Amino acid sequence: MTTSLVSRGVLLVLVSWTRDAPAGIERATAALAVGLAKNGHRPVIATAAPQPDGPGLPGVPIARLRLDDVNFPCGDDALRRAITHQDAGLTQQIRDLITQHRIDTVVFTDALWGLGRLRGDIPGHVRRALAAHVKPHALDAGPAFARATRVLVPSPVVRGELTDWGPRKIRVVPNALLPGTLVVPPPPSRRERLRCSGPVRVLARLGPEKGVLDLLEAASDWDRPVEVALAEAGFEAGEGSQSELLDRCREVAARTPGVHLRGALAWDEVLPWLAGAAVVIVPSHKETFGLVALEAMSIGTPVVAYRVGNLPELIGPTGHGDHLLVDHDEGPAALHKAAQTLLEDDILYAATTQTVYRRATAFESRRIADFFLEAVS
Repeated sequence: MTTSLVSRGVLLVLVSWTRDAPAGIERATAALAVGLAKNGHRPVIATAAPQPDGPGLPGVPIARLRLDDVNFPCGDDALRRAITHQDAGLTQQIRDLITQHRIDTVVFTDALWGLGRLRGDIPGHVRRALAAHVKPHALDAGPAFARATRVLVPSPVVRGELTDWGPRKIRVVPNALLPGTLVVPPPPSRRERLRCSGPVRVLARLGPEKGVLDLLEAASDWDRPVEVALAEAGFEAGEGSQSELLDRCREVAARTPGVHLRGALAWDEVLPWLAGAAVVIVPSHKETFGLVALEAMSIGTPVVAYRVGNLPELIGPTGHGDHLLVDHDEGPAALHKAAQTLLEDDILYAATTQTVYRRATAFESRRIADFFLEAVS
């Protein structure tokens, strides 16, 4: 690891950011910020969302943005209208934070939710980076890409989707694990007990692309308990869409023996909960990175998923994890079969737990923070 000797001031902008939010972009932003702080830099997170009581992130100040006429959870259309009408005021708030915290790099963590579409100018000496965790909507992409000096993406999958917007600007910076998540996996004796009788677990935010409802509808004849943690994020496709999806998941779970739903997990609860699974299933129809999969891998829990997005690169590069991946067209039954096959083979299961744990160590936050600084320099 080659950490910069010069302290850098980095402002990470995400209007929905709040600690314990059940969304990958919030966790990835937090992990990068803490990694930067541990490396001696001066990260600041700027957010418009109400913040819970309790301790924040170590070494990371949280700055509140004033964004009128927005209540969380919020849909894209409502947020876009609010930003358009308050562009000048939001830009001035960013400029004030740059001065207050001696910022040399601003990272707009999304074209819309990270305010990357802001048209106002920031000081010329400040690097303006856009973190495109997903392909932006066309309404936001134009101004966001035009003003960014660098575009950061979490995986080659997203880079491939954005080549029309200027490939010379694009750099791949993977998401990081929050410090403290790289813990020693359960000992072999406990892992073997989990293989024999532990539950299948699923962790997701409420979005149709996460595939949870499809999985629940197919889980009626599974021979293991299926435990699912679902939670609402600060953003949603349309007003009330998360609540509607949660109601449907509850209806299916109520009539399916062995299926149990629970609510949100705090960030410090995620790893212990995933560690208590025999296997984690990620039933997403698309994944630009796959942070839940990485979190499970970091404590040695095998992950079964569809062969979509970045999941093959994350879980099974060079064929080592092919037994953990199934074709999307084969549906939830194939996920179940892959999990069952793994759990019935003690030798394969033990080898898999060791392999996924070793892979996860590459995503330690201080290491990713160094990659980030190289990418924006």
